[in-house]
Amino acid sequence: MNSTTLKLAERLIPATYLQQAAEAQSVYEKQIRILVDQRKCPEDGWDDSAIEMIINELSQMDSNNFPHNCGVGEREARIYSGLVLRRHYRLGHGIGRSGDIAEVQPKAAGSSLLNKLTNSMVLDVFRSVGVQKTAACLVVPMATGMSMVLCLLTLRQQRPKSKYVIWPRIDQKSCFKSIITAGFEPIIVENCLEGDELRTDVPEIERLITSHGPDTIAAIMTTTSCFAPRGIDKLEEVAKLCSQYGVPHVINNAYGVQSSKCMHHIQQAARVGRVDAFVQSTDKNFMVPVGGSVIAGFDAKFIEQIGKTYPGRASSSPVVDLFMTLLSMGKKGYKKLIEERKDLKKHLAELMEQVAREYGLRVLTCKNNPISIAMSLPVEESAALTELGSMLFLRGVSGTRVIATTDVKTIAGHKFEGWGSHSKNYPVAYLTAAASIGMTIKDVELFAQRLNKCLGKFLSKKEKLSQNIMSVKEGNSMEGNANLDTSCVDSTERENKVEKE
Repeated sequence: MNSTTLKLAERLIPATYLQQAAEAQSVYEKQIRILVDQRKCPEDGWDDSAIEMIINELSQMDSNNFPHNCGVGEREARIYSGLVLRRHYRLGHGIGRSGDIAEVQPKAAGSSLLNKLTNSMVLDVFRSVGVQKTAACLVVPMATGMSMVLCLLTLRQQRPKSKYVIWPRIDQKSCFKSIITAGFEPIIVENCLEGDELRTDVPEIERLITSHGPDTIAAIMTTTSCFAPRGIDKLEEVAKLCSQYGVPHVINNAYGVQSSKCMHHIQQAARVGRVDAFVQSTDKNFMVPVGGSVIAGFDAKFIEQIGKTYPGRASSSPVVDLFMTLLSMGKKGYKKLIEERKDLKKHLAELMEQVAREYGLRVLTCKNNPISIAMSLPVEESAALTELGSMLFLRGVSGTRVIATTDVKTIAGHKFEGWGSHSKNYPVAYLTAAASIGMTIKDVELFAQRLNKCLGKFLSKKEKLSQNIMSVKEGNSMEGNANLDTSCVDSTERENKVEKE
């Protein structure tokens, strides 16, 4: 209620009571005023009442919710189901216009403002967690792979002669298929084994740039967050090459926002060389439903151009989810989650080391992977490893990856030997577990307990199988010896019979 309405209400309720209510309401209004004025993620998270208040106010600013509205167009945010209407807070127009996903919609002022505020809040968060020089952010309703496609299509417009994308290998289909989908030919660079860890072959990247010619290279696509034993790509060294040869550099930072190390490497790469864009998932970094990502970069005009490359309007659902979540967390809440994740990563590594020692295994040394942990496995047969993975899954363990290092997969005509291990000849089989944002100490300790039990049962089965095989072999050997002895007797008897005759 505004001040005039409250004054009228004094005829019904004592003014002192109304004054208390007005003061409480003014707190919410102040929060909203500061958000719109400063366009930054609040330090402290808001309560749900305040978040619903701003969402409802923004919704009322869209034309489909005007009391006097008369829509005669083909898209008027008409929503049949009441459940769907409430689920989306009556926000039905989406974001952007036909030529630009970031453009303001005349009949959706509320949705447009919500979109602008979300992009500004994400930018503020990125700067506060390590990439201080980020110039612009764009939240898009697509997961990481399709967002990478959008970046590459934008680069195609700027580099019409380009044909290739140089890609240090990471065994994750989405990023590889994004190159194919954008119409480029991937040049796969195998990783170098440094101890247990797989790292970027920077000299090979430079050789490929010079041999193919910089103008034919659309981009070099590097990776931060990934499954161990692969480490973060050598972003700074690649960025220097990109600057030296004038080649764009796109970073797949899928779940790297939650890692200060990943964000630091991106910041340093931009400082010493060239980084055109870095792309990250909203669900993996901000604990929202799947369906969105953030494209960010150090040149606001390039990020703007990416927004203009997107054809048509877009769903506002991922934007609304992120808007509400950031308001709920606040920067302090998000940073606290990041610190908790770091501590749990250490705890997870310690428990996995205890399990590994019990069975004569070891945790692989991967100092350049701040999120994922890999532990060697005692067998190499892919069928046996599949059984171990199934045992874990049936006991409620999700997210682990059991890698045989012998699998072969063909994607878009490209053959990957050792699929899953980021290498065609990684020396040991292993499983991975990730310490990601939102994980709890209960998750960590339950995983360690179940891993211990599953490994024990798995190895026990393997030992019994080996014993059975040995018994069968011994039985066959004894039977063969018996047959051999009989044949020798028969042969001797025949020889004696011939001599008598």
